[in-house]
Amino acid sequence: MRVMVIGGGGREHAIVKKLRENKQITELFVLPGNGGMAREATLVNIGATDLPAIAAFAREKGIDYAVVTPDDPLVLGAVDLLEGEGIPCFGPNKAAAILEGSKAFAKEFMKRHGIPTAAFETFTDPAAALAYVQTCPLPTVVKADGLALGKGVVIAQTREEAESAVRAAMCEGKFGQSGKTLVIEEYLTGPEVSVLSFTDGKTIVPMVSSMDHKRAGDGDTGLNTGGMGTIAPNPFYTDAVARRCMEEIFLPTIRGMAAEGRPFKGCLYFGLMLTAQGPKVIEYNCRFGDPETQVVLALLQSDLFTIMQAVTEERLSEAEVSFKNEHAACVILASKGYPLSYEKGYEITMSEAVRAHVLFAGVKEKDGKLVTSGGRVLGVVGVGPTLQAALELAYDRVKEVSFENEFYRRDIGKRALEA
Repeated sequence: MRVMVIGGGGREHAIVKKLRENKQITELFVLPGNGGMAREATLVNIGATDLPAIAAFAREKGIDYAVVTPDDPLVLGAVDLLEGEGIPCFGPNKAAAILEGSKAFAKEFMKRHGIPTAAFETFTDPAAALAYVQTCPLPTVVKADGLALGKGVVIAQTREEAESAVRAAMCEGKFGQSGKTLVIEEYLTGPEVSVLSFTDGKTIVPMVSSMDHKRAGDGDTGLNTGGMGTIAPNPFYTDAVARRCMEEIFLPTIRGMAAEGRPFKGCLYFGLMLTAQGPKVIEYNCRFGDPETQVVLALLQSDLFTIMQAVTEERLSEAEVSFKNEHAACVILASKGYPLSYEKGYEITMSEAVRAHVLFAGVKEKDGKLVTSGGRVLGVVGVGPTLQAALELAYDRVKEVSFENEFYRRDIGKRALEA
């Protein structure tokens, strides 16, 4: 079978490596991929949002199956387009991807179906939003409605910060169309948990839970990033919490989407906050999370491609989905200056033994060498019988990877170990 994966980051590298385990796949393409993936798949220089070029490539190569992983192409309707060409896909169609594509839709959807989430108000008028932040409880969370590369959320501690966030999004166009509608919501507290799940629109199978580390600096300091490291499973996500999430959040979401004529097929990501009142949804993502995928798939025992096909064919209830009874950790190595400005083009060195445990993201190949080309450069993974063992392994491997201007957090998993 000829399979193509759309995307180019560490998440896609983790997926590509896992798909490689299936012997049915004779050719594996990744569009656009990155230089670090060239050993596992054929790189095709087509951007993830260039839908006409993606469809033309799929026709030309006789692609049998497509995995669409990033949010942008999913929200733009990549799955609809490819399925229209007769190519089965893993990923939600445009109607279902709105769960991530519009925060206002997601919040109203949760309200309609009684799914626990933070109290919120939605605004399309800047004056009304500015008036609201003068009286709402603080801190408050200001969210751009649409996709904003993970940068469209501001936790405002003061009225001035809230006002500034509203003006930046609605008056100054910081996020373009994505910021024309704002969701302003209650600030929740408690441990955060990420749960990725496989769903075929009828059945939902949660994967092992994980914990992301969003802030750039140790001790959760510095700016928010796309994620500086992850561990799995998340110790705060107990069996009792998992049962409650299934009954109050996961099943109502799948049933609600089906009832609204938007059945969700693919990977549905639940960003949860375990509050004093119980688990609540912070956000939905319509795809595998990054860098959560790097640890979750490291623990997946079953065959990923077989599960994906079962999702597409709506027979997930028959598929085997099992995870190792172990722990995984991923430490992200980034370019100094990320998530703001940073220099690129530095050579990356590591041993072959360590390379087997590295997932490449902001990397390209130049003159036969790997060089940095992004903010989050790569992730180093460790798997062990305990979280401590997995972390020690990941950090031992980190020491063997080097490039100029690198930085990484030295406290990934610390909160989980304390728990």
